[in-house]
Order: sequence, then structure tokens, then C-alpha cells
Amino acid sequence: MSSENLVHFEGVDKIYRRGGEELHVLSGLNLDVRRGEFLALMGPSGCGKSTILNLAGGLDVPDSGVVSFNGEDIGAMSESSRAAWRARNVGFIFQAYNLIPVLTARQNVALPLLLTPLSSAQRKVQAAKALQLVGLEDRSEHYPNQLSGGQEQRVAIARAIATDPAMLLADEPTGDLDAASAEAVLKLLKGLCREMGKTIVMVTHDPKAAEQADRTLKLDKGVLVQATHGAAH
Repeated sequence: MSSENLVHFEGVDKIYRRGGEELHVLSGLNLDVRRGEFLALMGPSGCGKSTILNLAGGLDVPDSGVVSFNGEDIGAMSESSRAAWRARNVGFIFQAYNLIPVLTARQNVALPLLLTPLSSAQRKVQAAKALQLVGLEDRSEHYPNQLSGGQEQRVAIARAIATDPAMLLADEPTGDLDAASAEAVLKLLKGLCREMGKTIVMVTHDPKAAEQADRTLKLDKGVLVQATHGAAH
């Protein structure tokens, strides 16, 4: 693996078993994600896009083949060391935001920091900094139900970057947003990639969202079928 690559998939198979049935979600997948790259994954539902995110983020391990991050084999880690690795290196962004309704924006953003050695005062500062980066410092004491969908997603992005991870994994981050909010979220992700050097892997059904990425890979039935390079550099 060259030092330019942050994530490396080699001959990766992933099989899910339902009842007596085997679903081959990924078949012999080879994929490299470069450091500081904004990569989009597209393809029909069930083609393995979200599985790639789960494997890259150590939420799941391959049935065969290797997924490595910065040269380290994620699948070879114990579950507890993988959880600690994930807390340090990966931020997740979901379509449904997954914010906790009884916590303010700042408290939501500070949640992943509970896994770090930071003091309560340091966590507060770090959460405020992350909210500032997404342009929501003035909403820090608002609860999720007092925010628009676009603002909720920006809080979710602030939560994902609060621990300053190297990689952000975004699963349909604009799926529930109107066009203007979606554009704002994509602009934010692009800025995190360009200005802060974050490596971003985004699953999307939206060709307009994919256009914002440096590179788009299309999957079909667990196999990469096509790659295109974004116009927006």
C-alpha cells in the first residue's frame, strides 16, 4: 500500500446470512482511498455501499480479504481495540442525523468526547470549536427540535469532527434535505476535505451530490463497475 492511501481494501468478501440464505454483498473488492480525498460511492440499493463504509469504519470486519487503515489491519484488531481505534480515527455522519433530542446541540457534539481523556471544560471548548466550524455557534444551546433539518445535519457533522478524526464516513448525508440545505452540507464537507485535510467517503444516490466529490465509484452487486472524476476540484 502506498503512503498516499489511507484506506486499502484487498480481495474483500462480505457475506450476510439470513436464515439458510447467503447474501454475497461484496465479492473480491479491491479499493484504495487516498489521504485527503473526497470519494463518493454510488449504485443501486443493496449493492454494498454502506457495507464498505461499515468495513472502512471498523463497525464490521470482512469474511475474507483485508481492510487496512494507515497500514494497520482493522479486521485483526480485538473488538475493544477496534472501538478505541474508531473513536480516535473515524467520524460517522448518517442520513437520519441520530441526534439525541434531550441534549442541546453542544451536548450532542460533545458526546464522542466522553471517550477521550479531556476534562468537562475541555470538552465544552472542543464542542464549541466544532460548532463554529459548521457555522452554528449561535445555535449551541438549541435542542434538535428547534433546528431545521439542514442545521441538524450540520450539528451531526460537528459531532463527527469533534474528536478531529482523519476520516469521515457519510451515509446519504443529504438524503433527507431540501436542495439548498443539501448544497450547504456538501459545501461544508468539501471545505473539511480541502481546508482540514479530512478524508471523506460518502454514499449517495444523488448524482449532484456525487459531482462535489473528487472521484465517484459505482458499485453493482458488490463489484466496482465504473469510476469517474468530479468536475469540482
